[in-house]
Amino acid sequence: MATVQDQSILVETMTDAGTSFLNSLNADQKSKACFEYLDGERLFWYYPPMNRHGLSLRDMDDNQREKAFDLMATGLTERSYKQAKQIIQLETILGPLEKERGHISFKRDPELYYFTIFGTPDTDGPWGWRAEGHHISLHFSIYQGKIISMTPFFFGANPAEVRKGPHNGLRVLSDREDIAFDLMNSLDEGQKKTAIIYGQAPYDILTYNSSKVSLPAEEGLPISKMNGTQREIVTSLITEYINQVHKELAKQKFEELKEHGIENVHFAWGGATDHGGEHYYRLHGGRFVVEFDNRQNGANHIHSVWRDVDNDFGEDVMRKHLLAYHVI
Repeated sequence: MATVQDQSILVETMTDAGTSFLNSLNADQKSKACFEYLDGERLFWYYPPMNRHGLSLRDMDDNQREKAFDLMATGLTERSYKQAKQIIQLETILGPLEKERGHISFKRDPELYYFTIFGTPDTDGPWGWRAEGHHISLHFSIYQGKIISMTPFFFGANPAEVRKGPHNGLRVLSDREDIAFDLMNSLDEGQKKTAIIYGQAPYDILTYNSSKVSLPAEEGLPISKMNGTQREIVTSLITEYINQVHKELAKQKFEELKEHGIENVHFAWGGATDHGGEHYYRLHGGRFVVEFDNRQNGANHIHSVWRDVDNDFGEDVMRKHLLAYHVI
C-alpha cells in the first residue's frame, strides 16, 4: 500500500497549489470559494449544469484561473487532466447543437465551472477541494499528511461522440465505453445471461448524486467466473477508472481492491450489447463501485462515476477521527 512517505511530495504539491489559489483571491471571492471542512456543503455534489456554490471561472482573472487549474491538475494524471479540459470545452460544441435543435436549456458556458476550498490548506486539520460543473465533479480530502479521499470522481460527455464540425470524431471518454463492449463481446451466452441484469439501460447512473452509495449486493458476473482473457479486459476497465488519479493514489486504491479480492468484483450490464444502442454497466466489489450510462440523447451522452462505498468525501477516515477524539 502507498505509504505516507510515498504521498508526501504529492500532498505538499496539492497543499501548495491550494494555498496559492486561496491567496490569489480577494475577500469577496474567498467568501464564495471557502467553507469549513465539516460544512454540509462538502457532501453535496451534482453533475448537470446548475447554479452552484463556489467560485466560478467566470469570476476569476486569468492568474486565478491558472491557479485553479493548477490545483485540479495535482490530483489527476496528465491524461485525465486533458480529459477534464476537453469535457469543459464540449460546452462550446453542445451549446450550438442544442440551439440548432431548438432545444432551450441551461446556458452552456465553459466558464461555469466552480472551485471550492474546504478548511484551510497547510494546517494540521483536514482540508479539501472540489472542482465541479457540467459533467465534472472532483473531490479530494487531505488530513495528517495523507490524501484520505478522492471520490466521488465523475466524468461525463455530451456529445459522447462529436459527429460534425472541426472536432468531428472526438470521443473524450471512448476507452471506458469500448473496453466494456470488448468485455461483453468476449462473454459466452451463459456469462452474458448472468451479466445482463437490465433489459434496458437505466435513464442515468443509479447512485445519481447521493452523498452515500446505496446499492444492492453485487450483481452480475463475478470476475472469478471469467477466463484469463476476460480477466485482462476487465482489469483494463477497472484501471481506466482508478488511473484517473495520481499514480501514488491509484497504487493505494489497487492495493485496497486486491485486499478485498479483485475476483469478487462483479460486472453487470443493461441494455444494448452493440455500439449505438442505449447501454449501462456497473463494476461493484466491496467498497469499489463504478457506474457508466449512455442512454440520453440517442445514446450519445455519457455519465460515468467512480465511488468508494465507505469513504466518499473522506467519511470513513473522519468518522474514526471524530469518534476517537471528539466524542465524550
